Amino acid sequence: MLNHLKSGCWALALGVLWLPAAQAQTARPPGAPMARPAQPQTQNGLLLLNSTDGVYTPAKGGGAMKFSFNWPEPAAEFAGLQFSFRVQTFENAYAIDPARTKLERTADHLRYHCQGFTWAGGQEKIAGELTADLQRNADGSVEWRVSARMDRPVKSISTVVRGIPRGQLSLAAENFFDPHDDEQTFEYPQLFGQLATPLVVIKQADGRFFGLSARQTEVRPARYFFQPGPDGYRVELISEQAGWDRRAQIQSCLWHIGAAPTYEAVAKPHFEHVAQAYRLPAYASRPDVPAWLRQTKLVVALHGAHWTGYIFNNYAKQLTILRWVATQIDPKNVLVFLPGWDGRYYWNYPLYQADPRMGGDKGFKQLIDEGHKLGFHFSAMFGTNAANRDWPVYKQFADAATQHIDGDNWDLNWVDWDNDRHGDGLMPVMNVGVASWRNFLRDRIAETISTYHVDSYFLDIAGLWENNPKADMYEGMRTLVADLAQRQPGVVPIAEMHYDALLGFIPMSQVPRYAQYPAGYYTYADAYSHLSRAAPGRGSTGVHEAGFGTYRPVTADQRPIPTITFADDTFDRYRAEVTRDIQTAKARKTPQ
Repeated sequence: MLNHLKSGCWALALGVLWLPAAQAQTARPPGAPMARPAQPQTQNGLLLLNSTDGVYTPAKGGGAMKFSFNWPEPAAEFAGLQFSFRVQTFENAYAIDPARTKLERTADHLRYHCQGFTWAGGQEKIAGELTADLQRNADGSVEWRVSARMDRPVKSISTVVRGIPRGQLSLAAENFFDPHDDEQTFEYPQLFGQLATPLVVIKQADGRFFGLSARQTEVRPARYFFQPGPDGYRVELISEQAGWDRRAQIQSCLWHIGAAPTYEAVAKPHFEHVAQAYRLPAYASRPDVPAWLRQTKLVVALHGAHWTGYIFNNYAKQLTILRWVATQIDPKNVLVFLPGWDGRYYWNYPLYQADPRMGGDKGFKQLIDEGHKLGFHFSAMFGTNAANRDWPVYKQFADAATQHIDGDNWDLNWVDWDNDRHGDGLMPVMNVGVASWRNFLRDRIAETISTYHVDSYFLDIAGLWENNPKADMYEGMRTLVADLAQRQPGVVPIAEMHYDALLGFIPMSQVPRYAQYPAGYYTYADAYSHLSRAAPGRGSTGVHEAGFGTYRPVTADQRPIPTITFADDTFDRYRAEVTRDIQTAKARKTPQ
């Protein structure tokens, strides 16, 4: 079968470009590149590329959604790469029109000035404006911003870069992996986007590194799409407008890409920018870290009630455990973390009341009071963005239910609580940027602190940020923490699943980040293990939905604060393993 196309494909190595000739192509095996024509086609200094050039078409590995035709991507060469742009509104996508684009060049600078776009894959034209300024730095790296203006609200703006070397990927300074020939998208700071900071580093086969960094000054989506070809990646770098600010113009963040001889040479400048942009205080001198937290050598997670109502440890059992723990380690060095303290985990969110089945108000007060007398410190768990719509109080903050940027509702439906092998959508995701929800949550946390005198509050899924039409979740989080600090001075906020900007006002997180560059995290905060850490013995994850995992003993050289999970049988059947873990934690030298 003949595949009649207006253009073939190109393949690219740095500094070498093959461009299509207008000719029919014969059928080829799936994933194979098209033939490499000898001469490029140009217009106004732009290479007339399209979206299928130089990449495996169809995808050789896992594929992503994309246009099913050749989308025009007129590109200019700069610093050994090729750059093009695409604008997305809420009703269509637009390419720069090469006939209405001018390039201005110097040796180390390139400026695009586009005075019109095409749409429908180049079949139609529309008025608009796009400007991009690219600068080559002394080290060979490239930085740029791109802005666009139309007669309608603009949602996002994409830079398409060709010539990015292939290799293993490190996302947000985590460990490298081989993406093979898969097309993949990564997003900051979206909960499942795999980027706790907007940095992707490529480790090439020859050991060199190539970094792609969004140098942002406010929390906004930064999206990376990697599309492999035989000689390199076609990468889309996408900046998205604030969902609550629909304007007819957009300016991207400052993008920075370039090669470097070491990982640190890529990561250090990125994290230095983050620290400056979000005013991250050094952990060694943070005023929001009390002395007792600095002395913490061990976290014990005493799991309460599961979503189904199954009780792992009631308040009396938890106090019994603590009295024993006090015989093994000085309680002043122990933080007691209480997931499921308020009865049915998640189902009871956002009531945050002592559970009658676990011992009620009297039992919970006794647990905290007696624990304090022994010397322990306590952290109670709260859901930053989860509320059961079946509770009557929900109507007080129903306006804070989250929508995505396009207006579709977002439910917390990715957990299968009842084991019917389907996610349970009983809760909308709540937007802490909306005052009704933030103030309700603030008041419940403040009342819990005042009533029971816990020393810390844990914000479950604090790292959730979604671009939405209502309010900025980052600003909402910052306001929540600031309000609680004013009401309850000295009480420590702890986050789960943080992203970089949260380090500015939350000094501790459940699980650290940035394994390839720990200084990016530990310079500013400390961490302990996740509440789902497998308990000694069978590896129960307690109230968490993960079920059972593999128990791994505490090690003397681990960097996160050692954490021991107490599930239903931990204290009664596996005390020997707990004792060993406590002794290891005591011997561990506390990092300074």
